[in-house]
Amino acid sequence: MAMGDLAPTVLVIEDEPQMRRFLKASLESHDYRFVEAVTAREGLAQASGRNPDVILLDLGLPDLDGIELTRRVREWSRVPIIIISARGREQDKIAALDAGADDYLTKPFGMGELLARLRAALRRTAAGDDGEPVFTLGDLKVDLAARLVFRGPAEVHLTPIEYKLLATLVRHAGRVVTHRQLLKEVWGPNAVEHTHYVRVYMTQLRHKLEPDPSRPQVLLTEPGVGYRLKAD
Repeated sequence: MAMGDLAPTVLVIEDEPQMRRFLKASLESHDYRFVEAVTAREGLAQASGRNPDVILLDLGLPDLDGIELTRRVREWSRVPIIIISARGREQDKIAALDAGADDYLTKPFGMGELLARLRAALRRTAAGDDGEPVFTLGDLKVDLAARLVFRGPAEVHLTPIEYKLLATLVRHAGRVVTHRQLLKEVWGPNAVEHTHYVRVYMTQLRHKLEPDPSRPQVLLTEPGVGYRLKAD
């Protein structure tokens, strides 16, 4: 498929040849430019020299752990970083996200899911750091400028904490936000150990915003890691 000058560039930092071949074929067939690196050192050079729109990063690199590489990239760049790793442990996901990664996919994953995560990352970049002032998903509308929330035509009344929690998820829509990140942004740095705060208020939010709170479709749980506001 022919790619125009505006095709987004995806830098894949991955040492498995089979995975690189799979990603190259899949991404190029969906109009992405593909750049690859096999080591963290090469990945850093490509990230600074090629200015990619998104980085797909494996954690298990031969010369440097992907979590440390994420920290180094974050020292100078806000490029979206999506972790692709065979490590499925919650601790690894939390460590990568807290280091500055935007998202995490556990191998093996479907191409459809990866493409959705890429689109969400590119939308956040296009919207700028603060995102769009109005977020809509189905009949849910969150106006960040006016601090108003609607389901259909009806305004939803939230407490200040409920609103702050929702607004934080809206600003990171489509991205996993860890319990620690939510606690820090909503309750402050002294509350990072009180994970029950998030659970209690998320339950309240779901009762106000989800048609069926027991089967959430908008405020999604990433078990053991945090929450994601659906965006795609």
